Amino acid sequence: MRIVSLLPSATEIVYALGLGDDLVGVTFECDEPASARSDKTVVVGGRDTRGMAPGEIDAYVKETMRAGGDLYTLHAGALAALDPDLILTQDLCRVCALPSGHVEDALDHLGCRADVLSLDPYTLDEVLDTIVEVAARAGVPPRGAALVGSLRERLAAVSAAVAGRPRPRVAVVEWVDPPFTAGHWVPDLVAAAGGESVAARPAARSVQVSYTELAAAEPDLVLVTPCGFHLAGAAEQARAVVAHFPGVPVWALDADGIVVRPGPRLVDGVEAIAAVLHPDVFPAQEGRAARVA
Repeated sequence: MRIVSLLPSATEIVYALGLGDDLVGVTFECDEPASARSDKTVVVGGRDTRGMAPGEIDAYVKETMRAGGDLYTLHAGALAALDPDLILTQDLCRVCALPSGHVEDALDHLGCRADVLSLDPYTLDEVLDTIVEVAARAGVPPRGAALVGSLRERLAAVSAAVAGRPRPRVAVVEWVDPPFTAGHWVPDLVAAAGGESVAARPAARSVQVSYTELAAAEPDLVLVTPCGFHLAGAAEQARAVVAHFPGVPVWALDADGIVVRPGPRLVDGVEAIAAVLHPDVFPAQEGRAARVA
């Protein structure tokens, strides 16, 4: 089986299933594990936004999409040369990865007959289902069942530990300039960790809001999880959020590591959020969460 992953979360799923040696192609953003990008062919490129401020990134994305442009570039020749059997892609978010339609058009043009699997989960349960589906398409269904079984055991352990405890009201800021509230599976993470999401959009796309709206929801705690950033970058951005929530604790999370990528590490995210919400029950999550106010 020769597998190509066109999104970082799929790359993480492939490795978690023990299929890293079968993975032949990745994107320029695949950074987990570190070897994923160093010894694989990069078949999707895009603009390096690391030196841009959040507001500049938002403006670039909106202008590109308004003009009908693409945020990602498929290196079709490199993809064809890999002769893949299975390609993992998505239609969930044009901002996050290349849409599956682009991939299928390229394959038709090149005459490739790879199996294309689009991973489009909106809830935590659906994320776990995608792991099972990838394992099945890759011919190793028992591995998928075993991995998801272990992840569900960890979720059950957190659920048991927070049962009957007060649930803090949590506002999640998924982007800081302009602010976006949490959508998709992120409210599920908060609920699984023993919290109550406010001003959120569970199982729906994240949308732009105002800080006034977020503050009006009267959160007990704010989590900042900017897509595309690990803990250091999230913490830097979270400091700009503090003034909008006077007197409310503000925490930053390793967004790309444990919150925004729909893969196995979302369970790490549940455990990290649980440690923030219930510090007397769960140990601190060094390297995953940091309080900034």
